Amino acid sequence: MELNTIQPASGAKHAKRRVGRGIGSGLGKTAGRGHKGQKSRAGGYHKVGFEGGQMPMQRRLPKRGFKSALLKFNAEVNLNQLQQLGVDEVDLAVLKQAGLVGQLVKVVKVIKSGELTKKVALKGIGATAGAKAAIEAAGGSLDA
Repeated sequence: MELNTIQPASGAKHAKRRVGRGIGSGLGKTAGRGHKGQKSRAGGYHKVGFEGGQMPMQRRLPKRGFKSALLKFNAEVNLNQLQQLGVDEVDLAVLKQAGLVGQLVKVVKVIKSGELTKKVALKGIGATAGAKAAIEAAGGSLDA
Protein backbone atom coordinates (compact mmCIF):
# COMPACT_ATOMS: atom_id res chain seq x y z
CA MET A 1 0.00 0.00 0.00
CA GLU A 2 1.25 3.47 -0.92
CA LEU A 3 0.06 6.82 0.45
CA ASN A 4 -1.06 7.88 -3.01
CA THR A 5 -3.25 4.78 -3.46
CA ILE A 6 -5.27 5.03 -0.22
CA GLN A 7 -9.02 5.22 -0.91
CA PRO A 8 -12.10 5.21 1.31
CA ALA A 9 -14.10 1.96 1.47
CA SER A 10 -16.57 1.53 -1.36
CA GLY A 11 -19.92 3.09 -0.44
CA ALA A 12 -18.39 5.22 2.33
CA LYS A 13 -18.51 8.39 0.23
CA HIS A 14 -21.43 9.57 -1.86
CA ALA A 15 -22.16 12.67 -3.88
CA LYS A 16 -23.93 15.51 -2.04
CA ARG A 17 -27.48 16.12 -3.26
CA ARG A 18 -27.50 19.27 -5.40
CA VAL A 19 -30.93 20.86 -5.21
CA GLY A 20 -32.41 23.72 -7.19
CA ARG A 21 -30.28 23.07 -10.29
CA GLY A 22 -32.92 22.73 -12.98
CA ILE A 23 -35.83 20.55 -13.96
CA GLY A 24 -33.65 17.75 -15.33
CA SER A 25 -32.03 17.05 -11.96
CA GLY A 26 -35.37 16.01 -10.44
CA LEU A 27 -34.80 18.47 -7.60
CA GLY A 28 -35.26 21.78 -9.43
CA LYS A 29 -37.80 24.55 -8.81
CA THR A 30 -38.94 23.95 -5.18
CA ALA A 31 -35.86 21.80 -4.42
CA GLY A 32 -37.80 19.02 -2.70
CA ARG A 33 -39.40 21.39 -0.18
CA GLY A 34 -42.95 21.35 -1.56
CA HIS A 35 -44.96 24.57 -1.93
CA LYS A 36 -45.02 27.49 0.51
CA GLY A 37 -45.32 27.17 4.28
CA GLN A 38 -42.87 27.49 7.14
CA LYS A 39 -40.85 24.42 6.20
CA SER A 40 -40.19 25.70 2.70
CA ARG A 41 -38.60 28.96 3.85
CA ALA A 42 -34.94 29.60 4.53
CA GLY A 43 -34.40 29.53 8.30
CA GLY A 44 -38.04 28.65 8.83
CA TYR A 45 -38.43 26.04 11.51
CA HIS A 46 -39.59 25.78 15.12
CA LYS A 47 -38.30 24.46 18.40
CA VAL A 48 -38.97 20.95 19.68
CA GLY A 49 -42.44 20.66 21.21
CA PHE A 50 -43.84 23.63 19.26
CA GLU A 51 -47.46 22.99 18.26
CA GLY A 52 -48.17 25.93 15.98
CA GLY A 53 -48.95 28.32 18.80
CA GLN A 54 -51.30 25.94 20.62
CA MET A 55 -50.28 25.45 24.26
CA PRO A 56 -47.70 22.65 24.04
CA MET A 57 -48.18 19.30 25.75
CA GLN A 58 -45.41 19.84 28.32
CA ARG A 59 -47.15 23.04 29.48
CA ARG A 60 -50.70 21.63 29.39
CA LEU A 61 -49.90 18.81 31.79
CA PRO A 62 -49.50 19.46 35.53
CA LYS A 63 -46.12 19.37 37.22
CA ARG A 64 -45.77 16.49 39.60
CA GLY A 65 -43.23 14.94 41.93
CA PHE A 66 -39.76 15.76 43.14
CA LYS A 67 -36.54 13.76 43.29
CA SER A 68 -33.98 14.90 45.79
CA ALA A 69 -30.41 15.34 44.52
CA LEU A 70 -29.20 14.19 47.94
CA LEU A 71 -30.58 10.62 47.53
CA LYS A 72 -27.38 9.51 45.82
CA PHE A 73 -25.55 10.01 49.16
CA ASN A 74 -27.90 7.69 51.11
CA ALA A 75 -27.97 3.89 51.08
CA GLU A 76 -29.51 0.97 52.94
CA VAL A 77 -28.09 -2.39 53.92
CA ASN A 78 -30.20 -5.28 55.15
CA LEU A 79 -29.49 -7.85 57.86
CA ASN A 80 -28.80 -10.62 55.33
CA GLN A 81 -26.02 -8.55 53.78
CA LEU A 82 -24.45 -7.96 57.22
CA GLN A 83 -24.67 -11.71 57.88
CA GLN A 84 -22.90 -12.58 54.60
CA LEU A 85 -20.25 -9.89 55.14
CA GLY A 86 -18.74 -11.97 57.95
CA VAL A 87 -16.99 -9.04 59.67
CA ASP A 88 -17.18 -8.26 63.42
CA GLU A 89 -16.87 -4.48 63.10
CA VAL A 90 -18.74 -2.75 60.28
CA ASP A 91 -18.28 0.87 59.22
CA LEU A 92 -18.77 2.87 56.02
CA ALA A 93 -15.34 1.97 54.62
CA VAL A 94 -15.98 -1.78 55.08
CA LEU A 95 -19.33 -1.54 53.26
CA LYS A 96 -17.77 0.39 50.37
CA GLN A 97 -14.90 -2.11 50.16
CA ALA A 98 -17.39 -5.00 49.99
CA GLY A 99 -19.39 -3.19 47.28
CA LEU A 100 -22.61 -3.15 49.32
CA VAL A 101 -22.90 0.64 48.97
CA GLY A 102 -21.74 3.08 46.30
CA GLN A 103 -18.57 5.14 46.54
CA LEU A 104 -20.48 8.45 46.84
CA VAL A 105 -22.54 7.28 49.83
CA LYS A 106 -22.17 9.20 53.11
CA VAL A 107 -25.15 7.94 55.16
CA VAL A 108 -25.99 4.24 55.59
CA LYS A 109 -28.90 2.72 57.46
CA VAL A 110 -29.50 -0.95 58.31
CA ILE A 111 -33.04 -2.16 57.64
CA LYS A 112 -34.75 -5.20 59.13
CA SER A 113 -34.88 -7.54 56.17
CA GLY A 114 -33.64 -11.07 56.63
CA GLU A 115 -31.98 -12.78 59.60
CA LEU A 116 -28.88 -11.97 61.63
CA THR A 117 -27.24 -14.56 63.88
CA LYS A 118 -23.66 -13.25 64.01
CA LYS A 119 -22.47 -10.63 66.50
CA VAL A 120 -21.87 -7.38 64.63
CA ALA A 121 -20.68 -4.01 65.93
CA LEU A 122 -21.78 -1.02 63.81
CA LYS A 123 -19.65 2.13 63.80
CA GLY A 124 -21.18 5.32 62.37
CA ILE A 125 -24.07 3.47 60.77
CA GLY A 126 -27.74 3.98 61.61
CA ALA A 127 -30.43 1.33 61.94
CA THR A 128 -34.20 1.16 62.02
CA ALA A 129 -35.89 0.22 65.30
CA GLY A 130 -36.51 -3.36 64.11
CA ALA A 131 -32.96 -3.77 62.81
CA LYS A 132 -31.53 -2.39 66.04
CA ALA A 133 -33.50 -4.94 68.07
CA ALA A 134 -32.31 -7.78 65.78
CA ILE A 135 -28.66 -6.69 66.02
CA GLU A 136 -28.79 -6.43 69.81
CA ALA A 137 -30.59 -9.78 70.05
CA ALA A 138 -27.69 -11.37 68.14
CA GLY A 139 -25.25 -9.85 70.66
CA GLY A 140 -24.16 -6.94 68.49
CA SER A 141 -23.99 -3.23 69.25
CA LEU A 142 -24.60 0.13 67.62
CA ASP A 143 -22.32 3.13 67.92
CA ALA A 144 -23.96 5.66 65.64
